[in-house]
Amino acid sequence: MSASPSGTVAVTGGSGFIGSNVVDALVTSGRRVRVLDTRAPERDDVEFHEVDILDVDSLCPAVEGTEATFHLAAMADVNDIFAEPARAVAVNVQGTVNVLEAARRTDAGRVVLASTVWVYGATVGEVVDETTPFSPDTDRHLYITTKIASEFACRDYLNLYGRPFTVLRYGIPYGPNMRESTVMSAFFRKALSGEPITIDGDGMQSRNFVYVEDLAAAHVLALGPDAENQVFNVDGPEPVTIRRLAELTAELAGDVEVSFGPSRPGDLKPQVVRNDKSREVLGWEPRVGIEEGLKRSFDWYVTHRTADRPG
Repeated sequence: MSASPSGTVAVTGGSGFIGSNVVDALVTSGRRVRVLDTRAPERDDVEFHEVDILDVDSLCPAVEGTEATFHLAAMADVNDIFAEPARAVAVNVQGTVNVLEAARRTDAGRVVLASTVWVYGATVGEVVDETTPFSPDTDRHLYITTKIASEFACRDYLNLYGRPFTVLRYGIPYGPNMRESTVMSAFFRKALSGEPITIDGDGMQSRNFVYVEDLAAAHVLALGPDAENQVFNVDGPEPVTIRRLAELTAELAGDVEVSFGPSRPGDLKPQVVRNDKSREVLGWEPRVGIEEGLKRSFDWYVTHRTADRPG
């Protein structure tokens, strides 16, 4: 099922790595787009509102009259959240409530929340889907708590105010222009500078990395009526161990030493995250495999991030 273009959509964090790809996909689908961010987007064919999501009064005119608001602005680096937990709660939780409240005050359209499969760190079981219940008795990262709270706020605004929502639980996004703090960027940087790749733990922890263009395509599909008041996993096509990621990087960069260190506190535990609902309801499935996606990302990194380095 695909959604037909109609109206204007807003994207908080629309100048960031994921947000800019979502903006591209929305524009391609025929929609008018407003980017809500603290820095301007690279595209000049979209509206730009310089907005801080902690300022609900500035959010109101930015979302007014929109068909939907995609809320992507957040603190997502677990290391930053570990270092600044109070700010993380303010940005991730209060920021989400502010977007919901601005949409309510202006009678704007649906809020589509960017959540994460990290929320399954608060669940029990090896195979999980959107119906898997959260358990408070789990050892988890504060990032997980902020995202669960944000999801609950969306449901509460439906219950209390009749405000529609959609939640997209992202796998781990990657692709050209990804943050320098991502595990892939770290591997690329070390490999290209001749440093060993250091892995937390034994490297057998697995992730379902999702290529950013695949992820962006899910946002367009999520505008369809069947996605209203629903939660969807949008994860990668296959589990990939961190060790394999290091090995694939070594193949692209040349001979690279791989070393191992202690496990990271609160790291994501191995689970199988099912995408069945996204495939059946949205008609979405990831198309770019890890080898192709990693090569595209590596080639982009070599061209753009190493261009000014000596040698």
